[in-house]
Amino acid sequence: MSHAVRKGLAGKAVVVTGASAGVGRATARAFARRGARIALIARGTEGLDAARREAEAAGAAQAIALPADTADAAAIFAAADRAVAELGGIDIWVNCAMATVFSPVTEISPEEYRRVTEVTYLGYVHGTLAALRHMRPRGAGTIVQVGSALAYRAIPLQSAYCAAKFAIRGFTDSLRCELKHEGSRIRLTMVQLPAVNTPQFGWARSHMDRRAQPVPPIHQPEPVAERILQAALQAPRELWVGGPSVQAILGTMVAPGLLDRLLARKGYTGQLTREAEPPGRPDNLMTPVPGDHGTHGRFDARARDQVEA
Repeated sequence: MSHAVRKGLAGKAVVVTGASAGVGRATARAFARRGARIALIARGTEGLDAARREAEAAGAAQAIALPADTADAAAIFAAADRAVAELGGIDIWVNCAMATVFSPVTEISPEEYRRVTEVTYLGYVHGTLAALRHMRPRGAGTIVQVGSALAYRAIPLQSAYCAAKFAIRGFTDSLRCELKHEGSRIRLTMVQLPAVNTPQFGWARSHMDRRAQPVPPIHQPEPVAERILQAALQAPRELWVGGPSVQAILGTMVAPGLLDRLLARKGYTGQLTREAEPPGRPDNLMTPVPGDHGTHGRFDARARDQVEA
């Protein structure tokens, strides 16, 4: 960690949604190590409290846990108000909460599509609006949208999630133009991630008979979180993280039909292991799965500790 980076973030007020596990939790720790003051938002209170303790141990100047469902706009606005009251403002807001369903389109119910959309897309809208309410009066702040290569290249078995990530990109592009039109100094950036070893592959709802996995190559959350922190500091229009993300995004721009055919052949097997999906396994689509699920999923032995430039 450079002294300049730590000095630049020390005391800054940072809000992270989806902070109880996975990439969001790793991102909160990354900011904590630089001495930021952090508000952590998620539904599951056990994981959220554990993430708060980790942030404090990592060096956060202050860390508060704000239980809230990003699908609930009023709850997110209230969480933002509390963050401002306790941290003194909001300098950086990171939208990272997500939900998904592994299933063919025809086996996903309208209620499941609605819920994924409310969390994964509208959750970002709610978080962004909450951040803007506090950033616009002073004309400053940075909003980070944690996206995915799937915001450009949709894949089978994750139609609801891919659609939400596409929607986030469209929403973010529209807002970026409006901020430029206003001459605002508020910065907006989107980070497109590769496959990451997070708990979502053990708690996401699935209608498949085999257990889900990230499409290899798989990356650990910590180096990915460092790139999210980089985006928060530098605020590029977009940051494509890792070679697989770059290949997927550019590939779909150049030869989308070829990728359609490739994914039709390999898109199922790439996302499913040979392990049987346990019948009746609890999932987190509608309510949190009890317990603290940590930052990593079950793929440590296969995950990379570095992310390509």
